[in-house]
Amino acid sequence: MLLWAAAVLAASAAGGLQDDARAAAAEYGVPESVLLGVSYLESRWDSHGGRPSVSGGYGPMHLVDAAAVPKGGHHHVGDPRGDGARPMRMAAPLPPARPAEQTLQRAARLTGLPPDVLRRDRAANLRGGAALLADEQRRLGAPLSSDPVAWHGALTRYANAGFANEVFEVLREGAGRRTDDGSLVRLPATPVPAFRTGGATAAECPSELACEWMPAAYERLGKGDYGNHDRLGSKRRVDYIVIHDTEGTFRGIPTLVKNPRYVSWHYTIRSRDGHVAQHVRTNDVAWHAGNWDVNSRSIGIEHEGYLAKGGTWYTEAMYRSSADLVRHLADKYGVPLDRAHIIGHDNVPGTTAKTVPGMHEDPGPYWDWARFFALMGAPIQGDGESGSEGEGEGTSVIINPDYATHQPTFTGCVSKTSAKLCKPQGAASVWLHTEPRSDAALVDDAGKRPGAGSTFSVYDHSARATAGQRYALAGTSGEWTAIWYLGQKAWFQNPPSSPTAVRANGPLVTPITDKVKVYGRAYPERSAYPSGVRYQEHAPLPYTLRKGQYYSLAQTLKGSYLAAGSYNPAKHVTVRGKLRYHQIQLGHRVMFVRADDVRVIS
Repeated sequence: MLLWAAAVLAASAAGGLQDDARAAAAEYGVPESVLLGVSYLESRWDSHGGRPSVSGGYGPMHLVDAAAVPKGGHHHVGDPRGDGARPMRMAAPLPPARPAEQTLQRAARLTGLPPDVLRRDRAANLRGGAALLADEQRRLGAPLSSDPVAWHGALTRYANAGFANEVFEVLREGAGRRTDDGSLVRLPATPVPAFRTGGATAAECPSELACEWMPAAYERLGKGDYGNHDRLGSKRRVDYIVIHDTEGTFRGIPTLVKNPRYVSWHYTIRSRDGHVAQHVRTNDVAWHAGNWDVNSRSIGIEHEGYLAKGGTWYTEAMYRSSADLVRHLADKYGVPLDRAHIIGHDNVPGTTAKTVPGMHEDPGPYWDWARFFALMGAPIQGDGESGSEGEGEGTSVIINPDYATHQPTFTGCVSKTSAKLCKPQGAASVWLHTEPRSDAALVDDAGKRPGAGSTFSVYDHSARATAGQRYALAGTSGEWTAIWYLGQKAWFQNPPSSPTAVRANGPLVTPITDKVKVYGRAYPERSAYPSGVRYQEHAPLPYTLRKGQYYSLAQTLKGSYLAAGSYNPAKHVTVRGKLRYHQIQLGHRVMFVRADDVRVIS
């Protein structure tokens, strides 16, 4: 066995991934295009330096070893409902289940190769994936055909119908890229049919995703107490789609979402194959964001994964399923495909000064926003200029580093308090400094870390700006660019040879008085509340805007509040006011200012 493993390693070193895939496909009777299509969805043909994915998958074929899945439960703490009028008493979740998939061990049995070789050797990994596909075809009683179309059933068995449909979408489009180990791989476009349906389902999804309906609990728990979401009797306004990560495995999701004393969200997407499960109807309010105003106007999507543990990576299958779903929902509800409306949980504002430090950090800097938006057909781009010269009214930039080559320093991947550096990998964020020097201090966030300075922790976004976010330009100095950020000038490195931001168009706001207050909720004025509905205080956040500062404007809206405190949806009341707010990009999170306190610059 050791001699065989040595022979495999020698063969791998002799050629690139394309040659390895061709040899594996020929050995097991699988069309090369099908093998490359599956591998593209599972890893984009990358080996990730032998590191496992968020679901314990290794190598270009994402062979899963359950022992590699980081331990951890779902990450919700505090009050995900985020409504002071009805705080949520959340039960502790049960321990997460371990994943059942053991494709690494199964591939070892089929190929005779040791699991360790399958984990770390590219050629062996591809052989393992080809063996698995061929085995699924044989189990169907189907021949090992050279026609890719004959493999749709085996692909469905290998993962699910949505994954099989997406493989054929990749074959139709074709693909090509240089992988992280230097291999140049090309998958020519193949004239195969588009598979759009995956069987009848109650889920609200594009048909090609073949989503699963896995309903969340909606139960009365006592007088005036129920869980774990709010049902509405009429169509609601949706302004945001919120991207989360689960900090746990997909197999733990059914137990969690069916617990009426736990939180809720609308969808979960599995990493290894992009499988989508829906839990709450999109017209109903899930308890996921920690801010009731955002909850009442958003759809929450969880992605199987971990913000930081071990530097794990997300699959192409997950990105593509999520992009298809978000594009579908954005079209249905009229949500703009930009970073002011498609936001991370880490972009949701706190409701009061007290809640700001405990607001969540997911999906974190390793979520590839640029890739995500490109898959939605809405690539992150500016006005065509890569520089950032000049400043003044109406000038702004969009953060957009090259994810693959931009590898900033982070700590905290081993544990939340660890000072050990994370393994270098692509990231979507830039660090913000008080001066245009790499050795200058990071800017501070008085709300996130009151009385303490910012850190380089992967969990600390106090001094970070992320791909797609638009900021007002505050100045330039050599290779450095400054933006207005939390009431201060914040500098990031933006060299012309490898720019991390692009010039952008878009409206800004500037304060008309000093000490303009900022809010985490766009709630109506007191006079708008009818009898029987408690007035919601306007709680300013610990930030102040001053004259001469500028912030990007995303949308203008009138204050509203959904009073939902009854198991019976007919008793919910929506309060609509006349007080107008502007949503701005103040720091890492979006926030609100009263329209009368600022001037809009087109």
